[in-house]
Amino acid sequence: MSSRRARSRQSTSSSRITDEQINDLVSKLQAVLPEARIRGAERVSAARVLQETCNYIRSLHREVDDLSERLSELLATTEASSAQAAIIRSLLK
Repeated sequence: MSSRRARSRQSTSSSRITDEQINDLVSKLQAVLPEARIRGAERVSAARVLQETCNYIRSLHREVDDLSERLSELLATTEASSAQAAIIRSLLK
């Protein structure tokens, strides 16, 4: 029975993420955020980086929704057999 507990503890501890790994992941996130690139090497808390990441993802979702709506409007006003419609359809594939 004790060996089963030891295996369970071992598998749990090996699947845990270390503070070093968290710091590395936060640094990588910070590197891809537009606002973080503007700030440069300024040290920011992990919580702030995660909040900015969430905000950035939300803004990307809004942008995708806006572009999808604009594309739908463009397709609705374009004759289906036109060359412009064919180009748009080819870009969507």
